[in-house]
Amino acid sequence: MQYIHYLRVSCVSVAFLMATLAGNLARAAERVFFLEPLDKAEVTSPVTVRFGLEGMRIAPLRDKTPGTGHHHLIIDGEPVPKGEPIDVDETHIHYGTGLTSARIDLPPGPHKLTLQFGNGRHESYGPEMSSTINITVKPQ
Repeated sequence: MQYIHYLRVSCVSVAFLMATLAGNLARAAERVFFLEPLDKAEVTSPVTVRFGLEGMRIAPLRDKTPGTGHHHLIIDGEPVPKGEPIDVDETHIHYGTGLTSARIDLPPGPHKLTLQFGNGRHESYGPEMSSTINITVKPQ
């Protein structure tokens, strides 16, 4: 009888552990990243940028479906805290139609590019859904 109790406790423990790991893996799979350019790349302007996304889906502006959103490119700035609106200006480029690539003009020199994922209300999913690279734009 004691063996059956031990077996039940072990099975429940293993099930709990597997559920916890599955939840962590699902969260770990949610990420944004640059497909192009790569970190420390030397490029010329206009710069082609291509964005990657895993664990969530692209949706246009005003779509409030959970787990969806669109890309924002922050030039020489920082990730936006979770829940805060993402600015709209010349250094915060919004891709609210669902674009996953673009060509941007940048002056020669070093630049920090941050890809920030936000929801349909332009609210940030936070630093955990951002990716930053450093590039150098070569003079033409």
